[in-house]
Amino acid sequence: MTASWVQLLYLAASVLFILGLRGLSSPETARRGMFLAEVGMLLAIVGTLLHRDIISYEWIIAGFIVGSAIGTAMGLLIPMTKMPERIALSHAFGGLAAALVGISEYYRHGVELGSVKMGAIGFECVLGALTFTGSLMAFGKLQGLLTGVPVTYRGQNTSNISLFVVTFVLLAVLIVDPGRSPLFYGMLGLGFLLGVLMVLPIGGADMPVVISLLNSYAGLAASATGFVLSNNVLIIAGALDGASGFVLSILMSRAMNRSFGNVIFGAFGSTAESAAVAAGPAAVGVNEGTDADAAAVLEAAQSLIVVPGYGMAVAQAQHAVRELTEILEQHGTSIKYAIHPVAGRMPGHMNVLLAEADVPYDQLFDLEHINDEFGKTDVALVVGANDVVNPAAKTNPGSPIYGMPVLNVEQARTVIVLKRSMSPGFAGIENELFVRPNTLMVFGDAKKTLTRVIQQLKG
Repeated sequence: MTASWVQLLYLAASVLFILGLRGLSSPETARRGMFLAEVGMLLAIVGTLLHRDIISYEWIIAGFIVGSAIGTAMGLLIPMTKMPERIALSHAFGGLAAALVGISEYYRHGVELGSVKMGAIGFECVLGALTFTGSLMAFGKLQGLLTGVPVTYRGQNTSNISLFVVTFVLLAVLIVDPGRSPLFYGMLGLGFLLGVLMVLPIGGADMPVVISLLNSYAGLAASATGFVLSNNVLIIAGALDGASGFVLSILMSRAMNRSFGNVIFGAFGSTAESAAVAAGPAAVGVNEGTDADAAAVLEAAQSLIVVPGYGMAVAQAQHAVRELTEILEQHGTSIKYAIHPVAGRMPGHMNVLLAEADVPYDQLFDLEHINDEFGKTDVALVVGANDVVNPAAKTNPGSPIYGMPVLNVEQARTVIVLKRSMSPGFAGIENELFVRPNTLMVFGDAKKTLTRVIQQLKG
Protein backbone atom coordinates (compact mmCIF):
# COMPACT_ATOMS: atom_id res chain seq x y z
CA MET A 1 0.00 0.00 0.00
CA THR A 2 2.82 2.41 0.91
CA ALA A 3 4.63 1.66 -2.37
CA SER A 4 1.45 2.48 -4.30
CA TRP A 5 1.10 5.81 -2.51
CA VAL A 6 4.75 6.64 -3.25
CA GLN A 7 4.31 5.98 -6.96
CA LEU A 8 1.03 7.94 -7.02
CA LEU A 9 2.73 10.93 -5.39
CA TYR A 10 5.62 10.64 -7.84
CA LEU A 11 3.20 10.58 -10.78
CA ALA A 12 1.37 13.68 -9.51
CA ALA A 13 4.71 15.45 -8.92
CA SER A 14 5.88 14.64 -12.46
CA VAL A 15 2.68 16.01 -13.99
CA LEU A 16 2.98 19.19 -11.92
CA PHE A 17 6.62 19.62 -13.02
CA ILE A 18 5.56 19.45 -16.66
CA LEU A 19 2.68 21.88 -16.13
CA GLY A 20 4.99 24.18 -14.17
CA LEU A 21 7.54 24.24 -16.99
CA ARG A 22 4.73 24.95 -19.43
CA GLY A 23 3.58 27.87 -17.29
CA LEU A 24 7.06 29.41 -17.35
CA SER A 25 6.78 29.90 -21.12
CA SER A 26 4.85 33.16 -20.61
CA PRO A 27 5.22 36.03 -18.10
CA GLU A 28 1.46 35.96 -17.54
CA THR A 29 1.49 32.34 -16.36
CA ALA A 30 4.98 32.22 -14.83
CA ARG A 31 3.81 32.71 -11.22
CA ARG A 32 1.25 29.92 -11.58
CA GLY A 33 3.89 27.71 -13.18
CA MET A 34 6.26 28.29 -10.27
CA PHE A 35 3.49 27.47 -7.79
CA LEU A 36 2.64 24.21 -9.58
CA ALA A 37 6.32 23.21 -9.66
CA GLU A 38 6.67 24.00 -5.94
CA VAL A 39 3.66 21.81 -5.10
CA GLY A 40 5.15 19.08 -7.30
CA MET A 41 8.43 19.24 -5.41
CA LEU A 42 6.57 19.04 -2.08
CA LEU A 43 4.73 15.90 -3.24
CA ALA A 44 8.00 14.38 -4.46
CA ILE A 45 9.62 14.98 -1.07
CA VAL A 46 6.64 13.51 0.79
CA GLY A 47 6.72 10.46 -1.46
CA THR A 48 10.44 9.99 -0.82
CA LEU A 49 9.93 10.25 2.95
CA LEU A 50 7.38 7.43 2.73
CA HIS A 51 9.85 5.13 0.97
CA ARG A 52 10.19 1.69 2.56
CA ASP A 53 14.02 1.77 2.44
CA ILE A 54 14.20 4.54 5.04
CA ILE A 55 15.19 3.03 8.40
CA SER A 56 15.44 6.16 10.56
CA TYR A 57 14.72 9.84 10.08
CA GLU A 58 17.34 11.47 12.36
CA TRP A 59 19.80 12.47 9.64
CA ILE A 60 16.99 13.28 7.23
CA ILE A 61 15.44 15.70 9.74
CA ALA A 62 18.84 17.26 10.41
CA GLY A 63 19.43 17.75 6.70
CA PHE A 64 15.92 19.14 6.28
CA ILE A 65 16.50 21.75 9.00
CA VAL A 66 19.94 22.79 7.74
CA GLY A 67 18.84 22.92 4.09
CA SER A 68 15.68 24.86 4.89
CA ALA A 69 17.67 27.39 6.91
CA ILE A 70 20.16 27.91 4.08
CA GLY A 71 17.44 28.12 1.42
CA THR A 72 15.34 30.56 3.45
CA ALA A 73 18.34 32.79 4.11
CA MET A 74 19.31 32.79 0.42
CA GLY A 75 15.74 33.62 -0.61
CA LEU A 76 15.33 36.47 1.87
CA LEU A 77 18.79 38.03 1.87
CA ILE A 78 19.95 37.78 -1.74
CA PRO A 79 18.55 40.69 -3.80
CA MET A 80 16.96 40.23 -7.22
CA THR A 81 20.03 41.82 -8.83
CA LYS A 82 22.07 38.84 -7.60
CA MET A 83 19.76 36.14 -8.97
CA PRO A 84 22.35 34.92 -11.51
CA GLU A 85 24.88 34.37 -8.73
CA ARG A 86 22.27 32.63 -6.56
CA ILE A 87 21.26 30.33 -9.41
CA ALA A 88 24.91 29.45 -10.07
CA LEU A 89 25.28 28.46 -6.41
CA SER A 90 22.09 26.38 -6.57
CA HIS A 91 23.44 24.52 -9.59
CA ALA A 92 26.69 23.89 -7.69
CA PHE A 93 24.79 22.39 -4.74
CA GLY A 94 22.65 20.26 -7.05
CA GLY A 95 25.69 18.94 -8.91
CA LEU A 96 27.51 18.13 -5.68
CA ALA A 97 24.46 16.33 -4.30
CA ALA A 98 24.26 14.15 -7.41
CA ALA A 99 27.98 13.35 -7.26
CA LEU A 100 27.77 12.44 -3.57
CA VAL A 101 24.88 10.04 -4.21
CA GLY A 102 26.92 8.37 -6.94
CA ILE A 103 29.98 8.09 -4.70
CA SER A 104 27.84 6.60 -1.92
CA GLU A 105 26.30 4.01 -4.24
CA TYR A 106 29.69 3.00 -5.62
CA TYR A 107 31.17 2.76 -2.10
CA ARG A 108 28.26 0.57 -0.96
CA HIS A 109 28.10 -1.83 -3.88
CA GLY A 110 31.41 -1.61 -5.80
CA VAL A 111 32.11 -4.87 -7.66
CA GLU A 112 28.47 -5.94 -7.31
CA LEU A 113 27.32 -3.24 -9.72
CA GLY A 114 26.17 -4.32 -13.14
CA SER A 115 27.36 -2.57 -16.29
CA VAL A 116 24.14 -0.53 -16.71
CA LYS A 117 24.11 0.73 -13.14
CA MET A 118 27.85 1.42 -13.23
CA GLY A 119 27.35 3.47 -16.39
CA ALA A 120 24.61 5.50 -14.74
CA ILE A 121 26.71 6.09 -11.61
CA GLY A 122 29.73 7.15 -13.68
CA PHE A 123 27.67 9.50 -15.81
CA GLU A 124 26.07 10.93 -12.67
CA CYS A 125 29.38 11.50 -10.91
CA VAL A 126 31.16 13.09 -13.88
CA LEU A 127 28.32 15.49 -14.68
CA GLY A 128 27.69 16.24 -11.00
CA ALA A 129 31.36 17.00 -10.34
CA LEU A 130 31.66 19.09 -13.51
CA THR A 131 28.52 21.04 -12.61
CA PHE A 132 29.78 21.70 -9.08
CA THR A 133 33.13 23.25 -9.98
CA GLY A 134 31.85 24.85 -13.19
CA SER A 135 29.01 26.58 -11.31
CA LEU A 136 31.42 27.81 -8.63
CA MET A 137 33.58 29.28 -11.41
CA ALA A 138 30.54 30.97 -12.95
CA PHE A 139 29.58 32.34 -9.53
CA GLY A 140 33.10 33.70 -9.05
CA LYS A 141 33.06 35.46 -12.41
CA LEU A 142 29.61 36.93 -11.89
CA GLN A 143 30.46 38.08 -8.37
CA GLY A 144 33.76 39.61 -9.46
CA LEU A 145 35.83 37.22 -7.35
CA LEU A 146 37.40 35.95 -10.59
CA THR A 147 38.23 37.93 -13.69
CA GLY A 148 35.43 38.21 -16.24
CA VAL A 149 38.01 38.26 -19.04
CA PRO A 150 38.47 34.88 -20.79
CA VAL A 151 41.59 33.07 -19.55
CA THR A 152 43.11 31.25 -22.50
CA TYR A 153 46.36 29.50 -23.33
CA ARG A 154 47.82 27.66 -26.29
CA GLY A 155 46.31 24.24 -26.91
CA GLN A 156 43.51 24.85 -24.42
CA ASN A 157 40.66 23.34 -26.44
CA THR A 158 42.78 20.35 -27.43
CA SER A 159 43.76 19.60 -23.84
CA ASN A 160 40.19 20.03 -22.59
CA ILE A 161 38.80 17.70 -25.23
CA SER A 162 41.57 15.19 -24.44
CA LEU A 163 40.60 15.25 -20.76
CA PHE A 164 36.96 14.61 -21.73
CA VAL A 165 38.06 11.61 -23.80
CA VAL A 166 40.24 10.24 -20.98
CA THR A 167 37.37 10.67 -18.51
CA PHE A 168 34.94 8.66 -20.61
CA VAL A 169 37.57 6.02 -21.40
CA LEU A 170 37.89 5.51 -17.62
CA LEU A 171 34.11 5.25 -17.42
CA ALA A 172 34.09 2.63 -20.20
CA VAL A 173 36.70 0.56 -18.34
CA LEU A 174 34.66 0.78 -15.12
CA ILE A 175 31.53 -0.38 -16.94
CA VAL A 176 33.43 -3.53 -17.92
CA ASP A 177 35.15 -3.95 -14.54
CA PRO A 178 33.43 -1.92 -11.73
CA GLY A 179 35.89 -3.17 -9.11
CA ARG A 180 38.71 -0.84 -10.17
CA SER A 181 38.10 1.80 -7.52
CA PRO A 182 41.28 3.87 -8.26
CA LEU A 183 39.95 4.46 -11.77
CA PHE A 184 36.59 5.53 -10.33
CA TYR A 185 38.12 8.17 -8.09
CA GLY A 186 40.44 9.28 -10.88
CA MET A 187 37.43 9.75 -13.15
CA LEU A 188 35.70 11.73 -10.39
CA GLY A 189 38.74 14.00 -9.97
CA LEU A 190 38.85 14.66 -13.72
CA GLY A 191 35.16 15.64 -13.56
CA PHE A 192 35.93 18.28 -10.92
CA LEU A 193 38.89 19.53 -12.97
CA LEU A 194 36.87 19.73 -16.20
CA GLY A 195 34.34 22.03 -14.54
CA VAL A 196 37.09 24.54 -13.81
CA LEU A 197 38.78 24.27 -17.20
CA MET A 198 35.51 24.47 -19.13
CA VAL A 199 34.42 27.82 -17.65
CA LEU A 200 37.91 29.35 -17.46
CA PRO A 201 38.04 30.50 -21.14
CA ILE A 202 34.46 31.83 -21.18
CA GLY A 203 34.00 35.56 -20.67
CA GLY A 204 31.40 37.58 -18.81
CA ALA A 205 29.21 38.17 -21.87
CA ASP A 206 28.56 34.45 -22.20
CA MET A 207 27.73 33.75 -18.55
CA PRO A 208 23.94 33.56 -19.25
CA VAL A 209 24.57 30.74 -21.73
CA VAL A 210 26.97 29.02 -19.33
CA ILE A 211 24.48 29.16 -16.46
CA SER A 212 21.80 27.66 -18.69
CA LEU A 213 24.17 24.92 -19.86
CA LEU A 214 25.22 24.08 -16.30
CA ASN A 215 21.53 23.86 -15.44
CA SER A 216 21.25 21.25 -18.18
CA TYR A 217 24.19 19.30 -16.75
CA ALA A 218 22.65 19.37 -13.27
CA GLY A 219 19.40 18.03 -14.70
CA LEU A 220 21.13 15.20 -16.55
CA ALA A 221 23.06 14.31 -13.40
CA ALA A 222 19.77 14.22 -11.45
CA SER A 223 18.22 11.99 -14.12
CA ALA A 224 21.18 9.61 -13.89
CA THR A 225 20.70 9.61 -10.11
CA GLY A 226 17.12 8.51 -10.71
CA PHE A 227 18.34 5.51 -12.71
CA VAL A 228 20.82 4.62 -9.97
CA LEU A 229 18.18 4.83 -7.22
CA SER A 230 15.30 3.48 -9.37
CA ASN A 231 13.45 6.74 -8.67
CA ASN A 232 11.01 7.66 -11.43
CA VAL A 233 10.38 11.25 -10.37
CA LEU A 234 14.12 12.02 -10.43
CA ILE A 235 14.40 10.55 -13.91
CA ILE A 236 11.51 12.67 -15.21
CA ALA A 237 12.45 15.90 -13.42
CA GLY A 238 16.10 15.58 -14.39
CA ALA A 239 15.24 14.89 -18.03
CA LEU A 240 12.96 17.95 -18.11
CA ASP A 241 15.67 20.10 -16.56
CA GLY A 242 18.40 18.76 -18.80
CA ALA A 243 16.46 19.08 -22.05
CA SER A 244 15.01 22.54 -21.33
CA GLY A 245 18.38 23.90 -20.18
CA PHE A 246 20.12 22.62 -23.30
CA VAL A 247 17.47 24.01 -25.65
CA LEU A 248 17.58 27.37 -23.84
CA SER A 249 21.38 27.48 -24.21
CA ILE A 250 21.07 26.95 -27.96
CA LEU A 251 18.35 29.60 -28.29
CA MET A 252 20.44 32.12 -26.37
CA SER A 253 23.44 31.39 -28.59
CA ARG A 254 21.28 32.09 -31.63
CA ALA A 255 20.09 35.32 -30.01
CA MET A 256 23.74 36.42 -30.03
CA ASN A 257 24.18 35.13 -33.61
CA ARG A 258 26.89 32.75 -32.50
CA SER A 259 27.24 29.01 -32.73
CA PHE A 260 26.88 26.99 -29.57
CA GLY A 261 30.37 25.59 -30.07
CA ASN A 262 31.81 29.10 -30.33
CA VAL A 263 30.37 29.97 -26.93
CA ILE A 264 31.85 26.87 -25.30
CA PHE A 265 35.23 26.86 -27.06
CA GLY A 266 35.64 30.54 -27.94
CA ALA A 267 36.92 33.44 -25.88
CA PHE A 268 34.30 36.10 -26.52
CA GLY A 269 33.18 38.37 -23.73
CA SER A 270 36.46 40.02 -22.80
CA THR A 271 36.60 43.55 -21.55
CA ALA A 272 39.80 44.57 -23.23
CA GLU A 273 40.69 48.16 -22.58
CA SER A 274 42.12 48.59 -26.05
CA ALA A 275 38.74 48.05 -27.69
CA ALA A 276 36.79 50.25 -25.35
CA VAL A 277 35.87 53.87 -25.59
CA ALA A 278 36.98 56.32 -22.95
CA ALA A 279 35.67 55.39 -19.51
CA GLY A 280 35.22 58.97 -18.39
CA PRO A 281 31.87 60.69 -17.99
CA ALA A 282 31.92 62.10 -21.51
CA ALA A 283 33.74 61.70 -24.83
CA VAL A 284 34.12 63.51 -28.14
CA GLY A 285 30.91 63.64 -30.16
CA VAL A 286 28.63 62.83 -27.22
CA ASN A 287 25.51 64.91 -26.57
CA GLU A 288 25.54 65.10 -22.78
CA GLY A 289 22.29 66.20 -21.15
CA THR A 290 20.94 66.93 -17.69
CA ASP A 291 18.02 65.58 -15.70
CA ALA A 292 15.98 68.61 -16.77
CA ASP A 293 16.75 67.94 -20.45
CA ALA A 294 15.59 64.34 -20.10
CA ALA A 295 12.44 65.41 -18.25
CA ALA A 296 11.57 67.93 -20.97
CA VAL A 297 11.99 65.35 -23.75
CA LEU A 298 9.94 62.74 -21.89
CA GLU A 299 7.17 65.18 -21.05
CA ALA A 300 6.72 66.04 -24.73
CA ALA A 301 6.74 62.40 -25.88
CA GLN A 302 3.55 60.75 -27.12
CA SER A 303 5.18 57.31 -27.25
CA LEU A 304 8.01 55.77 -25.23
CA ILE A 305 9.88 52.47 -25.40
CA VAL A 306 11.92 51.56 -22.32
CA VAL A 307 14.96 49.35 -22.92
CA PRO A 308 16.26 47.82 -19.66
CA GLY A 309 19.71 46.31 -19.25
CA TYR A 310 22.07 45.02 -16.60
CA GLY A 311 22.76 48.59 -15.47
CA MET A 312 19.14 48.82 -14.31
CA ALA A 313 19.68 45.70 -12.21
CA VAL A 314 22.87 47.07 -10.67
CA ALA A 315 21.21 50.39 -9.79
CA GLN A 316 18.01 48.60 -8.68
CA ALA A 317 16.16 51.17 -10.73
CA GLN A 318 13.19 49.01 -11.81
CA HIS A 319 10.77 50.64 -9.32
CA ALA A 320 11.86 54.13 -10.40
CA VAL A 321 11.31 53.13 -14.03
CA ARG A 322 7.80 51.97 -13.18
CA GLU A 323 7.01 55.20 -11.30
CA LEU A 324 8.25 57.28 -14.24
CA THR A 325 6.13 55.40 -16.76
CA GLU A 326 3.04 55.71 -14.54
CA ILE A 327 3.42 59.49 -14.52
CA LEU A 328 3.89 59.60 -18.28
CA GLU A 329 0.86 57.34 -18.80
CA GLN A 330 -1.23 59.84 -16.86
CA HIS A 331 -0.08 62.46 -19.38
CA GLY A 332 -1.27 60.25 -22.25
CA THR A 333 2.08 58.72 -23.27
CA SER A 334 2.01 55.23 -24.80
CA ILE A 335 4.43 52.95 -22.92
CA LYS A 336 6.16 49.79 -24.09
CA TYR A 337 9.17 47.80 -22.83
CA ALA A 338 11.66 46.16 -25.21
CA ILE A 339 13.22 42.99 -23.76
CA HIS A 340 16.30 41.57 -25.47
CA PRO A 341 16.71 37.79 -24.93
CA VAL A 342 20.24 38.15 -23.52
CA ALA A 343 19.83 41.42 -21.61
CA GLY A 344 21.11 41.00 -18.06
CA ARG A 345 23.04 38.07 -16.72
CA MET A 346 20.59 35.21 -16.98
CA PRO A 347 17.61 34.25 -19.14
CA GLY A 348 14.57 36.35 -18.21
CA HIS A 349 16.58 38.62 -15.89
CA MET A 350 14.81 41.79 -17.06
CA ASN A 351 11.37 40.15 -16.96
CA VAL A 352 11.91 39.14 -13.34
CA LEU A 353 12.99 42.63 -12.28
CA LEU A 354 10.14 44.35 -14.09
CA ALA A 355 7.62 41.88 -12.68
CA GLU A 356 8.96 42.72 -9.22
CA ALA A 357 8.11 46.37 -9.95
CA ASP A 358 4.56 45.39 -11.08
CA VAL A 359 5.08 46.39 -14.70
CA PRO A 360 2.04 45.07 -16.67
CA TYR A 361 2.85 41.98 -18.70
CA ASP A 362 1.08 43.35 -21.76
CA GLN A 363 3.65 46.15 -21.96
CA LEU A 364 6.57 43.72 -22.33
CA PHE A 365 7.65 42.87 -25.89
CA ASP A 366 10.50 40.71 -27.11
CA LEU A 367 12.89 41.72 -29.87
CA GLU A 368 10.92 40.26 -32.76
CA HIS A 369 7.70 42.03 -31.79
CA ILE A 370 9.12 45.45 -30.87
CA ASN A 371 11.94 46.17 -33.31
CA ASP A 372 9.68 47.60 -36.03
CA GLU A 373 8.13 49.99 -33.48
CA PHE A 374 11.24 52.07 -32.80
CA GLY A 375 11.01 53.96 -36.08
CA LYS A 376 7.52 55.18 -35.08
CA THR A 377 8.45 56.06 -31.48
CA ASP A 378 9.15 59.52 -30.07
CA VAL A 379 11.59 58.45 -27.34
CA ALA A 380 13.58 55.33 -26.53
CA LEU A 381 14.79 55.31 -22.92
CA VAL A 382 17.82 53.03 -22.49
CA VAL A 383 18.37 52.17 -18.81
CA GLY A 384 21.75 50.52 -18.40
CA ALA A 385 21.70 48.48 -21.63
CA ASN A 386 24.80 48.45 -23.82
CA ASP A 387 25.72 45.70 -26.27
CA VAL A 388 22.10 44.78 -27.04
CA VAL A 389 21.49 48.31 -28.43
CA ASN A 390 24.79 48.72 -30.29
CA PRO A 391 24.23 49.52 -34.01
CA ALA A 392 27.71 48.13 -34.73
CA ALA A 393 26.07 44.70 -34.79
CA LYS A 394 24.39 45.83 -38.02
CA THR A 395 26.88 48.29 -39.52
CA ASN A 396 30.41 47.11 -38.68
CA PRO A 397 31.47 43.76 -40.20
CA GLY A 398 34.69 43.92 -38.18
CA SER A 399 32.86 44.06 -34.85
CA PRO A 400 32.85 40.89 -32.71
CA ILE A 401 29.09 41.30 -32.26
CA TYR A 402 28.39 41.77 -35.99
CA GLY A 403 25.28 39.83 -36.97
CA MET A 404 23.96 39.64 -33.41
CA PRO A 405 20.26 40.64 -33.35
CA VAL A 406 20.02 43.96 -31.49
CA LEU A 407 17.21 46.38 -30.70
CA ASN A 408 16.71 49.15 -33.29
CA VAL A 409 16.94 51.86 -30.63
CA GLU A 410 18.74 54.33 -32.89
CA GLN A 411 15.65 54.56 -35.13
CA ALA A 412 13.63 56.40 -32.45
CA ARG A 413 13.29 60.17 -32.89
CA THR A 414 15.18 60.74 -29.64
CA VAL A 415 17.22 58.28 -27.61
CA ILE A 416 17.92 58.93 -23.91
CA VAL A 417 20.67 56.75 -22.45
CA LEU A 418 21.06 56.50 -18.68
CA LYS A 419 24.56 55.26 -17.88
CA ARG A 420 27.21 55.74 -15.22
CA SER A 421 29.99 56.44 -17.74
CA MET A 422 31.15 55.70 -21.27
CA SER A 423 32.65 52.37 -20.20
CA PRO A 424 31.89 49.44 -22.53
CA GLY A 425 29.59 46.50 -21.96
CA PHE A 426 30.63 42.86 -21.64
CA ALA A 427 31.77 42.72 -25.27
CA GLY A 428 34.39 45.40 -24.50
CA ILE A 429 33.68 47.47 -27.63
CA GLU A 430 32.56 51.05 -28.15
CA ASN A 431 28.86 51.67 -28.70
CA GLU A 432 28.00 53.67 -31.82
CA LEU A 433 24.62 54.57 -30.34
CA PHE A 434 26.23 56.85 -27.76
CA VAL A 435 27.61 59.22 -30.41
CA ARG A 436 24.56 59.34 -32.67
CA PRO A 437 23.16 62.89 -33.15
CA ASN A 438 19.71 61.88 -31.83
CA THR A 439 21.15 60.37 -28.61
CA LEU A 440 21.12 62.26 -25.30
CA MET A 441 23.53 60.81 -22.73
CA VAL A 442 22.60 61.39 -19.08
CA PHE A 443 25.42 60.17 -16.83
CA GLY A 444 25.02 58.93 -13.28
CA ASP A 445 23.34 56.23 -11.23
CA ALA A 446 20.14 55.27 -13.07
CA LYS A 447 17.97 55.15 -9.95
CA LYS A 448 19.09 58.58 -8.73
CA THR A 449 18.77 60.07 -12.20
CA LEU A 450 15.24 58.70 -12.65
CA THR A 451 14.25 59.96 -9.19
CA ARG A 452 15.34 63.50 -10.15
CA VAL A 453 13.56 63.23 -13.51
CA ILE A 454 10.37 62.15 -11.71
CA GLN A 455 10.63 65.16 -9.41
CA GLN A 456 11.03 67.41 -12.46
CA LEU A 457 7.90 65.91 -14.06
CA LYS A 458 5.89 66.21 -10.86
CA GLY A 459 6.98 69.81 -10.44
